[in-house]
Amino acid sequence: MWLTGILIGLLLVVIAFLFVPIVLFIDTQTEQYYVRLGALAKASVEADETEIVLIKLKIAFLRFTFYPLRVKEKPKDKMSKVKRSPRKRGMKGYKAIRMGTRVMRTFTVKRLLVDIDTGDCISNAKLYPVAALLNYKIGGFHVNFEGRNRLALHLQNRPIYMIRSFINN
Repeated sequence: MWLTGILIGLLLVVIAFLFVPIVLFIDTQTEQYYVRLGALAKASVEADETEIVLIKLKIAFLRFTFYPLRVKEKPKDKMSKVKRSPRKRGMKGYKAIRMGTRVMRTFTVKRLLVDIDTGDCISNAKLYPVAALLNYKIGGFHVNFEGRNRLALHLQNRPIYMIRSFINN
């Protein structure tokens, strides 16, 4: 009886996990760059004075900080120089690209804002009609002559949609 209750509870947790939203947020003006898995986990990239970049990871009530560009010294060992056979790829190139595009199509764009200044007034004038055309269909593209550059991107997805893209051919 207890075992079936635990298995049903575990199954419900796995099903609930499949519908938790995954959010990718990039904003260069506010300098926010993060990936969030509902309220369960969040990984954000921040600037650091000593080590260029640091990654803050929050999982439920735990917080971790690590530096991805920090090089760890490996101990030199004579046994570590064993020659290994080359790894074979599971998928060929075109299949991987096709599957990657199917997964990318499952993302929904909640917000897209591109504000650009190339620094050259002639180039800006050439980009202005392109931005106007994209605003007609998509929206969120601006060309300015004031020296501002900004990208704001907010993508959302759910794990069930990504799994479904693998299953459906």
